[in-house]
Amino acid sequence: MVVLAASIVSKSGKVLVSRQYVDMTRIRIEGLLAAFPKLVGMGKQHTYIETENVRYVYQPIEVLFLLLVTTKQSNILEDLDTLRMLSKLVPEYSESLDEEGIGSAAFELISAFDEVISLGHKESVTVAQVKQYCEMESHEEKLHKLVMQSKINDTKDVMKRKANEIDKSKIEKNRDLKGGFSSATGMGSGRLDNSFSDMSISSGRGNSFGGGPGFGMISDVDPINTKAKVIYTMLNFTDRSRSSVTAAPKSSGMKLGKSGKNQLMESLKAEGEDIIEDVKPTGQSRAAAPPPTDPFTLTVEEKLNVGLRRDGGISSFDMQGTLSLQILNQEDGFVQVQIETGGNPEILFKTHPNINRELFNSESILGLKRADQPFPTGQGGDGVGLLRWRMQKADESMVPLTINCWPSVSGNDTYVSIEYEASSMFDLTNVIISVPLPALRDAPEVKQCDGDWRYDSRNSVLEWSILLIDNSNRSGSMEFVVPPVDSSVFFPISVQFAATSTYSGLKVTGMIPLRGGGGATPRFVQRTQLIAQNYQVL
Repeated sequence: MVVLAASIVSKSGKVLVSRQYVDMTRIRIEGLLAAFPKLVGMGKQHTYIETENVRYVYQPIEVLFLLLVTTKQSNILEDLDTLRMLSKLVPEYSESLDEEGIGSAAFELISAFDEVISLGHKESVTVAQVKQYCEMESHEEKLHKLVMQSKINDTKDVMKRKANEIDKSKIEKNRDLKGGFSSATGMGSGRLDNSFSDMSISSGRGNSFGGGPGFGMISDVDPINTKAKVIYTMLNFTDRSRSSVTAAPKSSGMKLGKSGKNQLMESLKAEGEDIIEDVKPTGQSRAAAPPPTDPFTLTVEEKLNVGLRRDGGISSFDMQGTLSLQILNQEDGFVQVQIETGGNPEILFKTHPNINRELFNSESILGLKRADQPFPTGQGGDGVGLLRWRMQKADESMVPLTINCWPSVSGNDTYVSIEYEASSMFDLTNVIISVPLPALRDAPEVKQCDGDWRYDSRNSVLEWSILLIDNSNRSGSMEFVVPPVDSSVFFPISVQFAATSTYSGLKVTGMIPLRGGGGATPRFVQRTQLIAQNYQVL
């Protein structure tokens, strides 16, 4: 038996993981794997396919294929045994049997395949032995890590002791300073009160007790040290209380650096930068957001990852959706969720492992497998995930927004016309179309724009924003002029938007309480959102 390669491919022919065990060029292995999906589609009900040169031994795993490419002279029984061993290892290292899960565990899968197949021949190993070999546990490594962690903990303890000693010394110094200042203040205040009468007699220049502020100089002689102490104070006497002493208001004086800061801000704004000035928080801004008042909050969210070709058509399309539940009170956790879906056959739904899948498939009800176990509760986070779905097949009519970019050079200028066309399936909000530009000294000359535009000089990007796209503006255009450049400079164009309707059309119709003897349907709130996570024109 000689295994040429072990691979995991999608049903469309995309290679996710491939490990070759003989000398083989990249062009040859890519050609062999690219030909496999066409051969499978012939309607044969076998686990292997033979061609003129090689044999394909395969096994479907959900939406993927686990594939062995062998020579025609290899033993088919041994090939099938090797395939079964690899099929047991794939779920051990991949969290989900889809493209994302296989891609995240690609290196672990290749290492596991190497333990099963060596130089094209199967090794006599079990799944447990493969996992043990891949873990590569070392007693010396564990001992070294324990020693290093012990040193780190000892260092942290020393740091804490030093920090406590420093804090104690600071507290003692502050205490000594406060004690000396308070005693000096008490002595000085008594002498000031005793000398008020002397000041009223000696100050006869028009500054009486009922007048404005005056300056007084008080000489105090210490009988022990016979040293004169001169205290200068500013006294502000009022008509109501002639014996009170208040400090003069602090004058603003000269403020250094203020004009320079303003000039810096203005220059940054002139260059197109967004400047956010520091604002002192008010009582209203510091107030925390009010907690949710509804017992149940269900969030339906779909994220789009779309690649559109600049000459038309779709390069890639991937929509992933989630349904999450947030419960306010712990006593309300014993519930089930009744939902309705739009019935799109291209959407594949997957429930959480703790959800009763049979109940969902038969009655579209999401409930835990154990009826005596409540859903997790709490106000933090996004809630608990109940359901996921995905759609990867779509034509151009299913895309929410298409962008056409037409650059044309005329003389010493490049005229760029961009237009959008929105599908009637969705009303889009907060649409931002970001067009990369060549490095420019000044902003481009915008001739016409349906909406608003902004030029980011630092990133050299022209942002075209439309607040809302509905039936009144399903299409729009913008035209601008830049110096002559190659048309590829204006790609890829990135698009951001959001919508309140989804592809799945999933709706929550009610909450079913499992305790409390029935009664009225509990009150709930549903939030639905479709967002463009990575939407580009390539």
